[in-house]
Amino acid sequence: MSALGRHILAEFYGCPQEILCNLDQIKEHMVAAAIEAGAEVRETVFHQFCPQGVSGVVVISESHLAIHTWPEYGYAAVDVFTCGQTVNPWVSCNYLKQAFSAQNMSAREIKRGIFDVDLEHKTAANY
Repeated sequence: MSALGRHILAEFYGCPQEILCNLDQIKEHMVAAAIEAGAEVRETVFHQFCPQGVSGVVVISESHLAIHTWPEYGYAAVDVFTCGQTVNPWVSCNYLKQAFSAQNMSAREIKRGIFDVDLEHKTAANY
């Protein structure tokens, strides 16, 4: 069976509150995580909540990275969804674990778009 994409649902625990409250730092880490995995960044949208917390999305040619933080609990929920064969979402997750100084990461991978036939992923030249 073939899948169109790989979706990692990651939970980061024990992160310093000052990192999870810092929109600029989170955006920088999320973009760097995408680039580290070999993804092509297209757009970013991030929002700072009051009194604390950040949500954001990095849109990549291969799909997206998303985050929502709860600084008061030292917790961040992160999704890394990639399509195709060239970008490994685990590279981004492991990068973010280090960048957020997480004491613990719990993550699982879900295959998206599962078919009983071999799939040929489109490249930029196919669009």
